[in-house]
Amino acid sequence: MTNSPFRLLPAAAALFAAATFALPASAQQELAPPQGKGHVVVFVSGIAGPKHDKALSEAIAALGYDVVVFDGRDMMATQGQSLRSAIQKAQKMPHALPGKVAVVGVSLGGGYALAYGSQWPDLVAVDIVWYPATGFLGRSKDFARHISVPVLMLAGEEDRFLDCCLIKTARSLEADAKAANAPFELVTYPGAGHDFMKGGMNYDPGTYADALARTAAKLKAAFGDSPQGDVKTVN
Repeated sequence: MTNSPFRLLPAAAALFAAATFALPASAQQELAPPQGKGHVVVFVSGIAGPKHDKALSEAIAALGYDVVVFDGRDMMATQGQSLRSAIQKAQKMPHALPGKVAVVGVSLGGGYALAYGSQWPDLVAVDIVWYPATGFLGRSKDFARHISVPVLMLAGEEDRFLDCCLIKTARSLEADAKAANAPFELVTYPGAGHDFMKGGMNYDPGTYADALARTAAKLKAAFGDSPQGDVKTVN
């Protein structure tokens, strides 16, 4: 069991009260890589759902990964079990190479990826979170010392969406991770707000391009140059 149960902020939870049943995660779509098979990326959407995040999930698949998309809203109130189920289902997809997966989460989905995926080194090679929900950190003061999977967090410095993803929280986690010698990297973007991805409400081309490039580099470091390469340790 994880030491950091993730819960939505009340305002966000109210928007999707109907989705709070502890149902198993169902894959929305498998985006096969151009070469046919690839290392698995479990992509967990934000509060607007997978269609909103389509450009990013497709861009990651185009890099050569087998991207399996899940709706982050389906993971509410499941205490991480839906994410674990999602990983196990993704590993069995037709275009998946065996082995550990990467988890990429956006906003709400980024919160789940951070809270749980960062503590599962048996399943996860790297954990990449785009402007993740971080409200759970206020209830987990020692969270950073439990991070055992390399984490890349990409955050907008002007993010004030529902107060879910504040830059001060991200920086506090960065300081805690440094003190704990945890494998955590924070990249922040001045002037960027929440949802800065392509198609997002605060889309910023330069910020998105840099964040995607850093995502690609982190995935490459985890899985190697070739889709058939062994999983590596990410610093």
